[in-house]
Amino acid sequence: MSDLELATIPAGAVTLHDARRKLHRTVELEAFEIGVYPVTQEQVGELLGITANHPRRPATDVSWLRAVRFCNAASEWEGLDPAYTFDGEQVHWHVDADGFRLPTEAEWEYACRAGSTAPHYGPLREVAWTSADGVTSPQPIGGKHPNLFGLFDTLGNVWEWCWDLLDPARYDEYRVFRGGGFADDAWSVRASVRRGGAPRMHHEDVGLRVARGGFDATDAAQGWSAAADLARGEVDGPMPAGWTPRGR
Repeated sequence: MSDLELATIPAGAVTLHDARRKLHRTVELEAFEIGVYPVTQEQVGELLGITANHPRRPATDVSWLRAVRFCNAASEWEGLDPAYTFDGEQVHWHVDADGFRLPTEAEWEYACRAGSTAPHYGPLREVAWTSADGVTSPQPIGGKHPNLFGLFDTLGNVWEWCWDLLDPARYDEYRVFRGGGFADDAWSVRASVRRGGAPRMHHEDVGLRVARGGFDATDAAQGWSAAADLARGEVDGPMPAGWTPRGR
């Protein structure tokens, strides 16, 4: 399989926003690794037997379930411990495994921002493929400037699946995707914007970026915990119309 090039992201902290509960929380992160680029059509094709019509474009039309299965397949190819096990369509993350996995939402935003507190880590036309470029499909990876961690296309081009649930009280099993896509405008292509979809859902502008890093825990790591998912599943007030407030 074509190499999944990874960058090492140092330990640090990121502040996330919960729009429904109107809360901010600061997450302390241990060091981890994340893909320098989104996973490509070529890489998915090699492992899952899918024809790659445009090998250097990000893989798209990838559901969340297919994304986690790709991570396990890549781990097995490299001789690593798979991060996930399955009970039907229920997925369990083995937090201590060293295999490929989807980043947590906190990891993704921290890696995307690369120290920036602004909505974008650089001038949007220079760092992201968006509707302003007039393109009609995802573009080959690495065509815009990287952020200060050396990551390409974290904003624009394609949205990227994360491990976390979007909002279990409102959207049940929906999983988060981040970053914005080639057809989105500057409002959607921001480091803090959250969207999501059902685990089987797939779209022409949603792909994935892998992460790696095992942690000394069982059901909690890098800003995610099973207990917090249960707590967020309880409806404790009115739901807002949007997922991301203006000004972030």
